[in-house]
Amino acid sequence: MAGSLSQTSYDLNSRPFKVGDTSFMIRISVASAALLLSCCAVSAQTPATGESASPPARPAASTEPAVTTTEGATVSEFQKIEDSWSDAVNRKDQYGLELVLSPLLVDVSATGDITTRNQQLVQVINNEDKTVDLQQKVITVRLLGDIAVANGTYTLRHKVNGSEVDEKGVFTHVFERVRNGWLCTNSQRTVLRTDSAKTSKKQSTSEEPFHFPFFSKGEKSTTTSSSPQQ
Repeated sequence: MAGSLSQTSYDLNSRPFKVGDTSFMIRISVASAALLLSCCAVSAQTPATGESASPPARPAASTEPAVTTTEGATVSEFQKIEDSWSDAVNRKDQYGLELVLSPLLVDVSATGDITTRNQQLVQVINNEDKTVDLQQKVITVRLLGDIAVANGTYTLRHKVNGSEVDEKGVFTHVFERVRNGWLCTNSQRTVLRTDSAKTSKKQSTSEEPFHFPFFSKGEKSTTTSSSPQQ
C-alpha cells in the first residue's frame, strides 16, 4: 500500500512541464484585462453621452415692443381701409361695410351707444339722412402681430334736429388680420369740443383741419375709437 501511494505521488510530481499550458493562461489573463479596460471606458463615456443628449435650452421669448408707424406703406394701407369704410357709410353700401367690419365688431359711438356689426348695418341702410358724409384720416398705426391699432381723426356731417352739423373727433379702430385682409373688431370715437379745437388751431402748425391733441412728435397715442353712430 505504501508502495502504491509513493508511486502515485511520484507520477503526479514527475509529469512533464508543458509550455502550451502557460501560453493559454497568459492569453486568458490578457483577454480579461482588455475586457475590464473596455468596460471602464464605456462607464467613463456614459455621463458625457447623457449630457450631449439633453435637449437644448429654449431661446428667451421675444420682448420686442410694438411698432408704431406714422407714415409709409402701413399707414397708406389702413387709410385705404378707412376710405372704403367711409365710402360704404356715405353710399349706404351694406356689402362694402361687411368687407371692413368683423362679425365680432363692438362699436362705441361718440355718444356712448354700443352696437354690433349687424346693428351698424341696419342703422346705415335705414338712415334717411342724405347729407351724411364721413371722412376719416389715419394718423398712426401700431402693429402687434395679427392685430393692428389705427388712430386718427374724423369728420361726420349729418343732421341733428333738422340742422346740418359737422362733428369732429378722434377714433381708435382695432383690426384683426383675416386671411389676406383686415377686419375691424373694435371701434370707438370721441368728439372734440369746439372751444378746444379753436384754441388748438392757434398753437398747431399741422396741416390737419384741427389739432389732434393725443399725438405729437416722438410720442405714442393712447386714444381709443369707434365707428359713426347714425
